[in-house]
Amino acid sequence: MVVVQGLKFDEQGLIPAVIQDAENGDVLMVGYMNGEAVERTISTQRVTFWSRSRQKYWIKGETSGNIQRVQGIYVDCDQDCLLVKVEQTGAACHEGYRSCFFRRSAEDGESLEVVDTPLSAAY
Repeated sequence: MVVVQGLKFDEQGLIPAVIQDAENGDVLMVGYMNGEAVERTISTQRVTFWSRSRQKYWIKGETSGNIQRVQGIYVDCDQDCLLVKVEQTGAACHEGYRSCFFRRSAEDGESLEVVDTPLSAAY
């Protein structure tokens, strides 16, 4: 695929992918893709990552049912990062939250505060 050929992958052959809710702009999660994962995401319109810890492909929602349907794939100016806008079904976070970014730094910088409520139990 021409799009994949222009991307700049890191030394492990990966590119970060920021996943954003296409409807409200919330950042849901960040994952990594290799060339094959990008191609699978484009061809199936389902977000597919390369799991660095498990060393295998995984389609977001294949076990939880919390599917991400691709609405658009954007490439940054350096072609070394992706922004994938999705229609999110259910929680994006494996801890049951809509977004993986449910904690923020306290004003004093000494702790983290939970700023959201989980949609479901962790899976």
